Amino acid sequence: MKEISAGGVVYRKREGQLEIQLIQDRYGKVSLAKGKMEAGETIEQTALREIVEETGIRGRIVAPIDTIYYQYVMPNVGTVDKEVHYYLVEAEAGDLQAQVEEIRGVGWFTPEQAWTQQQQAGYDNNDSIVKKAFALLELNV
Repeated sequence: MKEISAGGVVYRKREGQLEIQLIQDRYGKVSLAKGKMEAGETIEQTALREIVEETGIRGRIVAPIDTIYYQYVMPNVGTVDKEVHYYLVEAEAGDLQAQVEEIRGVGWFTPEQAWTQQQQAGYDNNDSIVKKAFALLELNV
């Protein structure tokens, strides 16, 4: 079985400072807002919808970042081939609010804090996504 998801590294500029959005998923790990593609959606539409649903923030896609691939086993289905498309997304509107049915929390962090959180409590396969997003934002952490 194949599953396609999309999401993004969301950022905003607040009082001249750049901030990066991170979520805490239902397993307590630091991650990026993402979710499964629905019928009739483009991958870009999926990314923006999932960000709004999980975090309350509406944004616009600035650039594609990368796609990661991995497998996991789902009971009664077997091995699932997962494909996740990530975009750099600039926050435009909305109030930060975690979708408690899906995630434990969401917050804004300085780039340094975001990188530290990713290194300490994030998924290894998101390291390259965050690094590439920072490169697009011309950040060195």
